[in-house]
Amino acid sequence: MRILFACFTLMCFTRVAWAQDLTPNPTVLDSVGIDQKLGASVPVNLKFRDESGTDVMLARYVNDHPIILVPAYYECPMLCTQILNGLLSGLRPVSLNAGRDFVVVTFSIDPGEYPELAAAKKVNYVNGYGREGGENGWHFLTGDQASINALTQAIGYRYIYDPETDEYIHASGIAILTPNGKIARYLFGVEFAPRDLQLGLLEASQDQISSPIDVILLYCFQYNPLTGKYTLAIYRLVRVAGVITVICILAFIFIMVRRERSPLQAN
Repeated sequence: MRILFACFTLMCFTRVAWAQDLTPNPTVLDSVGIDQKLGASVPVNLKFRDESGTDVMLARYVNDHPIILVPAYYECPMLCTQILNGLLSGLRPVSLNAGRDFVVVTFSIDPGEYPELAAAKKVNYVNGYGREGGENGWHFLTGDQASINALTQAIGYRYIYDPETDEYIHASGIAILTPNGKIARYLFGVEFAPRDLQLGLLEASQDQISSPIDVILLYCFQYNPLTGKYTLAIYRLVRVAGVITVICILAFIFIMVRRERSPLQAN
C-alpha cells in the first residue's frame, strides 16, 4: 500500500518538479505520503485560528455532521489549488449541503501562514460553491507547528519542507471523518468523483442523513482502501436484482390469482 502512495506522490511531485525545473529526490519521496488510519480518532483538543484570526478548537467542527478534512497550504504554487478545485468540482453535484449535512475543514500545513490568506481562500471557494449557508460549511484554518503536527500525524499525512524552494512537498488526498471525529474514509488524487464524496459522507454520517435511495447505493457500492474510491459490488447488485425479481414474480402471481377469483366471485 505504501508503494502505491509513493508512486502516486512521485507522479504529483514530478509535475511540480517539471514546472519548476527540479529533480525529485528519492529520499524525499520516502518522507511523503499518506498512511491510512481508518477508525483512528483525530484529537479534537487542538487549537487553530479561523479566517477571522479567532482561536478555535478543532472540536468546534466535530459535532453532528461528518467532516471532510483537507490538508493543504494556501501559498502552494500548484498541487493544493488543484486539490481544492477538484474538491469544489466534486461537491457541486452532490445532493448534500455543506453547512447543513457536513462541513469541510481545510487546514494549512505551513505554520507561517496567517488568517488573511485563509480568509481569501474561503471567499474564493465559498463563492465558487454557491450554495446558501456555504460560509458556515467550509472553513479554512491556520495553526502553529504543534497543532499541525498532531493533526497530520493523526491522519497519517506525511510531508516535508524544502528550504531550497521554500515549498512543502506533500501528497494529494483528503480524509472524511465521522461526526465524533473518527477517520472513516480517504480519497486520493486531485479530482474527487461526486459519487465517491456522496457515498463517503453517507457512510461517515452513520446513517444520520441517508435516504432510502442512498441506502441502496451504499449497499451496491463498496469502498476500496487501496484506490480511495467506491466501486460497484457485483455480488451485492446480483442480490438486489434477485430480491427485486422475486418481488416482481410474487406480485405477478398475486395479481393473476386475484383476476382468476374475480369472475368466480361474481357468479
